[in-house]
Amino acid sequence: MRQHDVQELNRILFSALETSLVGTSGHDLINRLYHGTIVNQIVCKECKNVSEKQEDFLDLTVAVKNVSGLEEALWNTYVEEEVFDCDNLYHCGTCDRLVKAAKSAKLRNLPPFLTVSLLRFNFDFVKCERYKETSCYTFPLRINLKPFCEQSELDDLEYMYDLFSVIIHKGGCYGGHYHVYIKDVDHLGNWQFQEEKSKPDLNLKDLESEGEIDDPLMILKAILLQEESNLIPVDQLGQKLLKKIGISWNKKYRKQHGPLRKFLQLHSQLFLLSSDGSTVSLLKNCVLQAEFSFQRNDPQVFKTLTSESPGLNDRTSCPHWFDINDSKVQPIKEKDIEQQFQGRESAYMLFYRKSQLQRPPEARANPRYRVPCHLLNEMDAANIELQRKRAEYDSTNNEFELRLHVGPHYHFLNGALHPVSQTESVWDLSFDKRKTLGDLRQSVFQLLDFWEGDMVLSTAKCLPAGLHVYQTLDGDDLTLCEIEIADEEDIFVWNGVEVGGIQIPTGSDCEPLLLNVLHLATSSEGEKCQQLTESPQVFPSNAEVGSVFTALAIPVGAIFLSSTECTNEGWTAIPQEDWRKTFREQGLTNGSFVLIQDSSNSNNSLLTKQGEWITTVNETNWIQVKNLCQSESEEELVKIPATANTVVFDIRIKAIKELKLMKELAENSCLRPIDRDGKLLCPVPDHCTLKETELRIESSLGLCPGKAPTSSQLFLFFAVGSHIQPGTEMEIIVEETITVRDCLKIMLEKLGLPGDSWHLRKTDWCYEAGEPLHEEDATLKELMIYSGDTLLLIEGKLPPPLSEMLRFQGFLKVPIWWYQPHGCAGPWRSHQDQTNGPPPQGGVWGASATQGAPGDTYAEASLSYLGDIEISDDATLAELKSQAMTLPSVSEFFIPSPAFLRAWTVESKRPSRLLRINQQQLREYKLGRRTEICLEPLQKEENLGPQDVLLRIQRRLPGERAYGPPVDLVWDTALGWTASTLQRRVADCCSLPVEKIEIAKYFPEKFEWLPVSSWSQQTTKRKKKKKQENLQGAPYYLKDGDTIGIKNLLVEDDGDFSTDRDDAGKEKQKQLALGGRKSQEVLRGQSSSVVSGAELPGRPQRPEASLSIHVGSFR
Repeated sequence: MRQHDVQELNRILFSALETSLVGTSGHDLINRLYHGTIVNQIVCKECKNVSEKQEDFLDLTVAVKNVSGLEEALWNTYVEEEVFDCDNLYHCGTCDRLVKAAKSAKLRNLPPFLTVSLLRFNFDFVKCERYKETSCYTFPLRINLKPFCEQSELDDLEYMYDLFSVIIHKGGCYGGHYHVYIKDVDHLGNWQFQEEKSKPDLNLKDLESEGEIDDPLMILKAILLQEESNLIPVDQLGQKLLKKIGISWNKKYRKQHGPLRKFLQLHSQLFLLSSDGSTVSLLKNCVLQAEFSFQRNDPQVFKTLTSESPGLNDRTSCPHWFDINDSKVQPIKEKDIEQQFQGRESAYMLFYRKSQLQRPPEARANPRYRVPCHLLNEMDAANIELQRKRAEYDSTNNEFELRLHVGPHYHFLNGALHPVSQTESVWDLSFDKRKTLGDLRQSVFQLLDFWEGDMVLSTAKCLPAGLHVYQTLDGDDLTLCEIEIADEEDIFVWNGVEVGGIQIPTGSDCEPLLLNVLHLATSSEGEKCQQLTESPQVFPSNAEVGSVFTALAIPVGAIFLSSTECTNEGWTAIPQEDWRKTFREQGLTNGSFVLIQDSSNSNNSLLTKQGEWITTVNETNWIQVKNLCQSESEEELVKIPATANTVVFDIRIKAIKELKLMKELAENSCLRPIDRDGKLLCPVPDHCTLKETELRIESSLGLCPGKAPTSSQLFLFFAVGSHIQPGTEMEIIVEETITVRDCLKIMLEKLGLPGDSWHLRKTDWCYEAGEPLHEEDATLKELMIYSGDTLLLIEGKLPPPLSEMLRFQGFLKVPIWWYQPHGCAGPWRSHQDQTNGPPPQGGVWGASATQGAPGDTYAEASLSYLGDIEISDDATLAELKSQAMTLPSVSEFFIPSPAFLRAWTVESKRPSRLLRINQQQLREYKLGRRTEICLEPLQKEENLGPQDVLLRIQRRLPGERAYGPPVDLVWDTALGWTASTLQRRVADCCSLPVEKIEIAKYFPEKFEWLPVSSWSQQTTKRKKKKKQENLQGAPYYLKDGDTIGIKNLLVEDDGDFSTDRDDAGKEKQKQLALGGRKSQEVLRGQSSSVVSGAELPGRPQRPEASLSIHVGSFR
């Protein structure tokens, strides 16, 4: 539904209520409550003749601009007279001449309820923009309308009105938010306002006499201390400062202290700004310190706030008021209304009621007073249903399932807990997560009535090895949410010490691991045989790897690890010094494989490599590391055992140890591959495996000083000049987000070269200077510069791009695409493959062509990129086609001549405009700098005239919601763009009577068909001549390439042109639109909390939805 202005919405509601109450006893309810009359009078100064005109109103509209308050606005409108004299005389009907006169307006009849709209929004004719009046505009709680009425002989009480509601607008003229203050007349609400002690009012005159007014901290603290909650919008803080000291912040303090918000942010030890910077308050400790300081200096400075704002001092009582802001309702004090006199959040509509309208005593605090019984029954039923839904909601959102594992029904075996009986060991319990742990313990006691002794509840988890206990739950006063109990959590119920007489290890450190251990089987005689056996074994994750020998009763041997499966590849040998590491430190998880080699049987090998038996660790795969650091070492070359899954960091650390280098190199060194020519390549990252770095086993790496680049850095080679010798390049590490300009400066500084006349170029495949990097402000990542690339520094200014040079010289660089609707066949197919379309050179756009896609197998089309051509804009279209035929991708197809090609411009990845005249120059087509051309193959030569229109016609298949293959139709529009001429041309092409066919144009972007009939445009009576119908205009907008569907009325006579694919397309569009609308609402909700007072752009207008209110019975 469209969002209305609140005044507009008020009138729409009145209209809807009046419509719904027609025929009931309350048909004139709106008039009785809100209707009033205004009389406009013009009095002739000569004959005293009075000419009057009466107007009805449901609400009064008053000005805000240049007006101080509501009384002044009413006085200007209904008391002051407008005099007609001098050049602005009035023509009196009685005197029959121009005379002096006076014009005035009065309120003749007043309604029981008076609605006043404030004209906050105005238009600045100088700036030509709308703006919101935020100046101070006061209005009273009680107003006497007698001075503004025509008849004043009644008692004053007849003209007294009390304020009972204020609608407030927060924001600007292009967007905002409404909330309302409402007076609880019948005391139906729960008004509980926490009274605070009155804040002292600092006498700023005393401060001024003491010279302290120059200190903005004292002024701001004094103003905030006067607020009830020490909280105030920043905008109102500036206004109060102006009111107190008579000068604004910008004139008094901005030059020395900066803007007000910045000043508050810099003094965060005193002031607390909200997250969006809209409100500010004093910190609590500062409030107490300020009060004590001021009272100690001068006790007379403080006094109780007794002054009230204009218009709000007429009432001594304090009725109950509420602020209703969407779903948030909170009590306010009556004097809070004066905060809405001005600012971006200010009053917009006022609602008054006659003071004589008094509610009876029995209506006080009685929401059922004089409500019809049938409505009370409906309300009670609705409340019962609401309570039921709330209970269901609470049950659904706050209850979760827990699995209770009862300790006495478990036994500890192989390092984990296992149930004795599945039915008695596990109990399911539904529990409210808002309840406490003590409540859960009590429920478990009631559920397990056989339990005796202490009960301890612990979190547990089912692992492959069995059930393992983790953490004991403590804090019976905490809720389950606070102790982070999740849905379907496993809870172990036990005594906290042992299960079945065995002490249970708990915690994540000793989590059991189920490992697959492979070793040689033992024969019945106790000897090792050649058969390899696999047995599952459970070990604590904090146990040493060497404990596997104890579990298998093997004295000593070799250990191989694999995280995947039992194969000859992927095994990693564990050195003997690492046997003291834990299984977790070795990275083993559940399901990992451990292979044990008994050293006492060295002849029985367990792993093979290329047909040879491996009996020692030294015969595994290796990586050769060469010492290229400046540090001296006994060894210059070492071999490190490694597999494809070995991490580079481990290889580097082992190489440093075996080379006996300084430990400092562990933090400042890297490994770099060495190619066949001995050149050092880009460093490999430490966190990658050999497989991820694409390094082969037995490769050579160099241990070099310096850290390897991070994932966000690039390692680049660079050199000076267009011709470089291998090995002379320099190296640099830069961030991938650095610009080309900054990268060039760093390289010049490293080379020590002065001057600004340098630019960068890439190297081509011949290792020579390639294309220059024209976009100097682009990042290296955007230009797809990768680690290991070589850049050349070339002296001289950066040359202009090739496209600009061609454009300046009258040349065009045109991308060429191949366009061919599916389902069409012809002699242009490749001689090698008659079934496949042209191969894409740079990519394929698969899309439904703009020229018609009714939704069947023949409608789809694709664009395949062929290449770019450079051609003069003086060349003709035929020459462009001829040059395009020389592209390599086109040479695979048999094209007799350029006349067998049809040219289109490409827009939005679809053919758009047909280029029809072959001898016309490209300049005359006004092709843009980024124009792209697609070529469509033809079965015969084509020479379209200026009046010819190319259409795609498709005949509907009888009895099916589908169409046949498309056929090109050339329509001569010399006789006019009318529907009748098009129908005759289509009928001639299909050999059908013109009265037996029906045609429709297809709109693929909407998946809709629009029937084309011999319609005549409707004209008004004032038009003497009907306009000629034209299919080029609305609603058809017919052009080249459009799809025309044909239906044979001899076979089917229904008016449906759509297909199943059209229905699916429309449904998908609806889903996308619904998803976009939901995401916009979420973004608006998030942004409104951040920028609460920002001016929002106007929303696009939507059709208004009718509003109806149905009243079954009015009493």
